[in-house]
Amino acid sequence: MYSSGFRRTLLATLCIATFSAPSLVLADAGFPTPLDFKGRIRAESAVPGIPVHAGGEVRISATGLAPGQKLVLQRGTEVLSDMVLVADEKGNASLTFTLPSDAATGLHPLVALLEDPSMTTTVDLKISKPLDYLNEKDWTVTAVQPAKGLYQSTYSARSDALFVTAADFNAATSELLRVDPETLEVLARVTPADFPEDQKPPEKEGAPKGPFKLAPAGVFGLGLDEAAGRIWVTNTPDNTIAVYAQDDLSLVHQFAPGTVYHSRDVIIDPVRKRAFVSSSATSNVYVFDSESFAPLGVIDIRSAERGGDFYVMSLAIDPAKGEVYVVSRVSNELAVIDAASLEVKKVFALPGAKNATGLDVDPATGRLFVAAQDSNNLLVLNRETGDVLHDITVGAGALNVVYDATSGLAWVSSREAGSVTAVNNEGEVVAHLEGGSYANHVAIDGKGAVFAVNKSLGAEDEKADFLRRITRAN
Repeated sequence: MYSSGFRRTLLATLCIATFSAPSLVLADAGFPTPLDFKGRIRAESAVPGIPVHAGGEVRISATGLAPGQKLVLQRGTEVLSDMVLVADEKGNASLTFTLPSDAATGLHPLVALLEDPSMTTTVDLKISKPLDYLNEKDWTVTAVQPAKGLYQSTYSARSDALFVTAADFNAATSELLRVDPETLEVLARVTPADFPEDQKPPEKEGAPKGPFKLAPAGVFGLGLDEAAGRIWVTNTPDNTIAVYAQDDLSLVHQFAPGTVYHSRDVIIDPVRKRAFVSSSATSNVYVFDSESFAPLGVIDIRSAERGGDFYVMSLAIDPAKGEVYVVSRVSNELAVIDAASLEVKKVFALPGAKNATGLDVDPATGRLFVAAQDSNNLLVLNRETGDVLHDITVGAGALNVVYDATSGLAWVSSREAGSVTAVNNEGEVVAHLEGGSYANHVAIDGKGAVFAVNKSLGAEDEKADFLRRITRAN
């Protein structure tokens, strides 16, 4: 124990040392008006269609800079290039460099220092672990290219049909397809109708046209209402949703533009006759009566993390238990919603997940499955406690997941790796298969078949827009 006299002497010494410290003089340092950085800087593989791996080439591309603006990139205090980048007349700049062969996997924050005008921002460089294809001989894969811009698929037991959405920004087209689940033959296809005249916003003179000139109500996400024989779709660019008939793909109901901001996923609660629609880039889930189409409310999910932002992505439902599950990509959390009261029951963290996006549930065991893009992993959790049961590395950019109770496998589509991965109930990877460029979505028929769709790297991409049917070889 120190004496009171010693403590007083020590305190006096600290005060003198604190207040007599010399001032730091900044040599010719100016402080002009601060400016926010509104451009975009990306760090990605220099080879399109593959993730960034240790020893590989990385391309840094900057857009939206001021012409002539200078850019220096650092990893901590280490400058990545001796050359100062200067934006061209269009405000673009780029740099390519090779990573060390021992570069560690994970997210590496890079600091971008800009001058004339002065700004600072950060960008994440993700280095992924390469995974070889595994047990390909154990699986039979049938693949077709039924349309451009494939997005999601879902199987209807009522119709014994696979429904697929497609939206191609390059050709400005969109289609809703009905496909034979065995042969993958397209049985019917429809171009979404234009919005009714009373729903169209007034066109402003000189305003650019929307991305879908031929199909303004482009279709993206989809969910099945088996009892009513309907398909719900999200019209993401127009911030709304629509309902079609399963039998002939005729339009049943088109919601007005602006009904759901950036609508992403839609699921149907067959017990309570409700449709839940995620509004990505927000904290909201919209709810509608699935029979009358009347709006029932908006669920605003608050993050349990102090200062956190709950940004909704994928949805899952256990109708018998009366729970809807929602995953957040920014705060990396999962919310449980009471399907009857529409109240948020709980929100828990997803340790080990970064940019959590995909979600599914196994009602029989109460396990939740979460795919996370930036951590390249699949989490298996106890839905009651939020405890992580398994944390499995899958392909880079793990985007969506579906659990097949028939086979006991969770299937993950990984966008960056272009792969489809199967994980068993013990948390073991039992298959890692080709998924095509930008593997986007996976679905099941409940009888052992898996359906996977992928998107396109560009007009000349030979691996683009495949619908795959995956079954066991035996």
